[in-house]
Amino acid sequence: MADIKTSSIATKDAQSTTLGVFETAYFPEFSDNIVSIKIDTGAYTGAMHATKIRVATINGNTKLEFAPFGGDKLVRVSDFRRSSVTSSNGSTATRYFIDTVIVLRGVRYNITISLADRGKMKYPVIIGRKFLRANNLVIDPNGQSQ
Repeated sequence: MADIKTSSIATKDAQSTTLGVFETAYFPEFSDNIVSIKIDTGAYTGAMHATKIRVATINGNTKLEFAPFGGDKLVRVSDFRRSSVTSSNGSTATRYFIDTVIVLRGVRYNITISLADRGKMKYPVIIGRKFLRANNLVIDPNGQSQ
């Protein structure tokens, strides 16, 4: 089981970058595997596929434990929060949010993302408009991943 610590990483300059609706990225704190992501401007926050999500007390410290992308490797983080999220169909659920790093088109970005079981979804990661605005990223709805 890996115990990770998120670090502060410099983000890209204020210059605007155009993305397609569908991209590929990876999360270096969890894996070097490339994952397909969907940019969803209708979503405020993003979500990353994870399973075995639970809060655990280890040596007196509260940790969030999860298996990124449904794999076998369990990760523990101490910096997390819970918040309510409303889905596109109007239902509300409580999710855990973590701060991590995403590499998108070769650029490392800090991201706050929720954990959700997206195993039945086509895309294991959804990126919402909060991340896009914070990083001066724009979407070309006709564009694909480069």
